[in-house]
Amino acid sequence: MGTLQVQNISLAYGDRDLLDNVSFTLSDKARAALAGGNGSGKSTLLRIITGEIHGDSGSIASSKGMRISYLPQSDIVHTGNSVFIEVEKGYSRFYPLLQRKMEIESHLSHVNQDDNHTSLLEELHEIQEQLMHSSYYRREATIEQILKGLGFLRSDFHRACEQFSGGWQMRIALAKVLVEDPDVMLLDEPTNYLDIEARIWLRNYLGQYRGSVMIVSHDQDFLDDTVNEVYELFNGNLTRYSGNYTSYQMLRTMELEQLAKAFKNQQKELEKTEQFIERFRYKATKAKQVQSREKQLEKVEIIQIPQHLKKLSFRFPDPPHSGKDVISLEELHKNYGDLEIFASLSLIINNGDRLAVTGRNGAGKSTLLRMIAKVDDLYEGVIRLGSGVKIGYFAQDTEHTLNPDNTILQEVESIAATSDIPRLRSLLGSFLFSDDDIDKKVAVLSGGERSRLALLKILLHPANLLILDEPTNHLDINAKNVLLEALRQYKGTVVFVSHDTHFIKNIANRILYLSENEPELFEGDYEYFSWKLEQKEAFEQLSDKERTTISQEKIEAKEESVVSWKETNRMKNRLRNLHKESDDLLEKIGTITGSIQSVIEDMALEENYSDSESITSLITKKGQLETKHTSLESHWFSLQDEIEELENKLGS
Repeated sequence: MGTLQVQNISLAYGDRDLLDNVSFTLSDKARAALAGGNGSGKSTLLRIITGEIHGDSGSIASSKGMRISYLPQSDIVHTGNSVFIEVEKGYSRFYPLLQRKMEIESHLSHVNQDDNHTSLLEELHEIQEQLMHSSYYRREATIEQILKGLGFLRSDFHRACEQFSGGWQMRIALAKVLVEDPDVMLLDEPTNYLDIEARIWLRNYLGQYRGSVMIVSHDQDFLDDTVNEVYELFNGNLTRYSGNYTSYQMLRTMELEQLAKAFKNQQKELEKTEQFIERFRYKATKAKQVQSREKQLEKVEIIQIPQHLKKLSFRFPDPPHSGKDVISLEELHKNYGDLEIFASLSLIINNGDRLAVTGRNGAGKSTLLRMIAKVDDLYEGVIRLGSGVKIGYFAQDTEHTLNPDNTILQEVESIAATSDIPRLRSLLGSFLFSDDDIDKKVAVLSGGERSRLALLKILLHPANLLILDEPTNHLDINAKNVLLEALRQYKGTVVFVSHDTHFIKNIANRILYLSENEPELFEGDYEYFSWKLEQKEAFEQLSDKERTTISQEKIEAKEESVVSWKETNRMKNRLRNLHKESDDLLEKIGTITGSIQSVIEDMALEENYSDSESITSLITKKGQLETKHTSLESHWFSLQDEIEELENKLGS
C-alpha cells in the first residue's frame, strides 16, 4: 500500500497563518481522524494533499502508483448520467488497461499467425491476469452492494442523478470514492447526510477496507469505531494523539485544564502590567520602567484556548409539572400526494420518556415531529397532548424559528421575558457568543451558530416536552456533549430525531424506527436496536437463493435469540425505571422525615404544648406524615425486592 508523507505544508491568508509547517505520515492501513475547530484548515489541508490547491510551501510525497481519493464536505452535483453509470466511473482506473487490451487484440487479429508475437501475448496475458484479480469483472455486484449499503433502492440505480437532492448527491460521491478502492481515502464529513443504517454499513465497510483513511467528522461514535489516531489542527500547528477520539478528548481535557490555569495566571500578570503602565505613563521618573513593561507586553505570546474545545455552559430550566401521558398518537395517517408516510401509527409517550425517532431519510421523521409540535396539521387521526404540556421545539431548518433580519441580541430579546433581559448577555456568552458577536445578523451565522441560538431560545421558555429535530446537525463534538449532558439532567420528556449514534446511545430509552414497512417501537437501549439493524443488513446481503435455503432450525434459533434479546432489554428497561422510581421515593421519604422532625420540634415549643388546640393539630399532622412515611417506605422495600430479583436474573 505504501506511505503518504506530508512535509512542512504552510499556507497563509493575509496575515493569518492557516497552516504552519504541518507535517505527518500516513502509514500502511492508517486509521486517522483530523480534528480542529471550524475554520482551522482541516478541509484546506485535505485539498492540498489531493492537489486541488497548493500551499505556500512544503511537499507531498507518496509511494509510487499510490492512488488517493477525496470526498469533499459538500457542493457536489452530478448530472447527465444515471446513478449506476455515474458511480461506475469509479472504475476509470482500468480504462488505460482496457484500451491497451483492445489495441493488442486488434493488432493480433490482423497479423500473420506465423510471426512471433510472444511479447504481445505475454503483455495481453498480464493485463487479463490483472483484470481477473481485480474487482473489475465483478463491478456490477460491487456497485450494487455499495449503493444499497448507502441507502439507494434498486429502483434508484437507473434514475438520473439530477433527480436527487444535495444529501443524496453526496451519497453518490461517496459511493464513487468507495468504488475507486484507492490506497488512501480522505473523507470530509462522510456521515453528514447518512441515516443510521447507512452509517452502520459505512463503519463496517471501513473496518474491512485494505487501504489508509483520514476522516474529518463530528460523529464521535463513528470516529471511535473507525480510527486509532487523531491529528489536531490548532493555530496552524498539527499535533498527533494516539488512540481513538474519546482517548484524544480525555488527553486534551487534561491539557486544557493546565492551559486554562496558565491562561488565568497570564491574564492576572497582564492586568497588573497594564495597570502599572496606565498609572505611571505620565510620570517622568517612571518613564524607563513604563517603556520596559510596554516592550514586555509586545513580546508576550497570548495563551489561547482552542475554539473547538471551549465549553458551552447551560442547563435546561426545570420543567413545569405535566400528567403521566404526555402525547397520545391514535391512528395517524399522513400522505404527500400518492406517497404514504404513515398508516395507522398509534403510540403513547409517557412523562420522562426519551424517545428517539429513527429511520431512513424520507421515512417521515421530521414530519412526525412537526405534527406533534403543531406546525403541520395536514393529517388524519388524533394527536392528543396531556394536561399541562408545554412544548419547546427545535426545528431542523432554523429558518422556521429564527428571523434572519434580526441581530443575535434582537432575536433573543424578541421572545425573552422582561425579567430575563438583564441576563441575556451572560446567557449569550455561555453559548459562545462574545460581545462582538451579538450584533451579527442571524442571516450571516454559520449552521453551528444558528443551532446554538435556536437552543438558547428554547431555554428562555421552560418546557416539559422538548421536540428536537436533528439538534446536533451543525454542532461540533464538544458542543454535542454539552447538549447531551444538559438533556441527561433534564427532568421532562424528550422526543428527538438524530442520526448521531453516540447521542442516541446516551439519551434514548425508547426508539421508534420508521421504515417502509410498519413502524417498530423498541423498548430498551440502542445496543439491541443496533443489533437488529445489523441482522437486517446481513440478511439483505444474501442472495434470494441463500435466503430461501436458510434452514428452519436457524430461523427458530434466530427467533429464540430475538425473544431473548427482547426479554433482556425489557428487564433492563424495567430495572432502569425501578431505580429512578426508587431514587424518587427516597427523596420523598427524606422530605417527609424532615417534615416529621420539624413537627416534633414545634411540639416541644411552650406556646404549642401549652395550647391544647395547637398540640392536637400537631399530633394529627405528625400521625398523617408517619402514615405516609410508612406507606412510602413499604413501597420502597418492595421496589428493592424487585430490583434485586431483576439484577440476579440479568447477572446469571
